[in-house]
Amino acid sequence: MNASKRLAIFDRLAEAIPEPTTELQYRTPFELLVAVVLSAQATDKGVNKATAKLFPVANTPEAILALGLDGLKAYIKTIGLFNTKAANIIALCRQLLDLHHGEVPTTREALEALPGVGRKTANVILNTAFGHATIAVDTHIFRVANRTGLAPGKNVREVEQKLDKWTPGKHKKDAHHLLILHGRYTCTARKPKCPICVIEDLCEYRDKTASL
Repeated sequence: MNASKRLAIFDRLAEAIPEPTTELQYRTPFELLVAVVLSAQATDKGVNKATAKLFPVANTPEAILALGLDGLKAYIKTIGLFNTKAANIIALCRQLLDLHHGEVPTTREALEALPGVGRKTANVILNTAFGHATIAVDTHIFRVANRTGLAPGKNVREVEQKLDKWTPGKHKKDAHHLLILHGRYTCTARKPKCPICVIEDLCEYRDKTASL
């Protein structure tokens, strides 16, 4: 795929999705951090349902530590892997207070040093909370990048590197959410909605669906 086709793809996605953003509900960088940690192997809808009850009660590191491990678990027990996630969030809150004055750090290195935070989560925080042009490759982006031919790769890091290199500059900040939303609602895993896809004629997928 050449640069002009990539630009056309992102131009069309940007026109179709004029305000691309996360579907996780949050008001502060810390709320976003907690929500993203909870979202691993879980749906945004499920996370939002839990945080809608948690955040009015505890939405700072101090408040979550005051809840304690069992108190936090009571709010997030509907989310998969909640025991591990609760332990990570408690440890994360302690580290934020000990090393960062309770604030979410703005560098990749500091974010990735937090318990429960890997490269993908760090990229989401840098992009969504702080406006960096980072691209976190989740299952949706991995699928879309490979299926369309936009940035094919054998693993998420390879796809991330290619997207980082090849995404047109004017779309780089929004590319993360444009691709996620396109993958979530149009270029779906089992049966992509090719007949209504805005990039159908640009996409290099060989097995396009003929009907919805």
